[in-house]
Amino acid sequence: MIRTGASLARHRSKQDIGTPRNFLDAIERRFGRIVWDLAANAENSVADEHYYGPGSKYGENALILPWSGSGRRTHGTLFLNPPFGMIEPWALRCSEYRDRAGWLLLLVPAAVGSNWFQQHVAPNAFVFELVDRLTFVGSTQPYPKDLVLACFGFGVNGREPWHWDLSKRKAYERKASAAPAAGGGKT
Repeated sequence: MIRTGASLARHRSKQDIGTPRNFLDAIERRFGRIVWDLAANAENSVADEHYYGPGSKYGENALILPWSGSGRRTHGTLFLNPPFGMIEPWALRCSEYRDRAGWLLLLVPAAVGSNWFQQHVAPNAFVFELVDRLTFVGSTQPYPKDLVLACFGFGVNGREPWHWDLSKRKAYERKASAAPAAGGGKT
């Protein structure tokens, strides 16, 4: 059987890709400074030395470590760009933080029909559908699939598109001269 497309590298793709700085800047403009990276390493952490993962002085397996309290920064924005080949346990853990008095941001593919999305994300987070594509660190092309930023915290849920890239936003805005006349007819 010949495999094509996304199935070509399934379970063999690199799973520790860094999040692009321009997207992180957009996150911090909207949600405040990221104080903890829940799935990182020394090279790709977005919160300086405050991260879980290989080489962390706080621990490597974030799925079993505390995400708040126990001497960790309990206030501020937590960020999570998990391995895309294993999203379900991360989404489940995030759902436990639905009522946190702060944001926990989960960046994942927009797999809205998947069980993990329907069970753990949709009912427990406000989901921003990322309209602008991300080009991950080390890549030359934008990620080929739609992504979402699931925002857990404050007990909110819902969905809306987000044009996070200010340099591209104008391309999506309708020009006033292109709008149809009132009533739809010619004057």
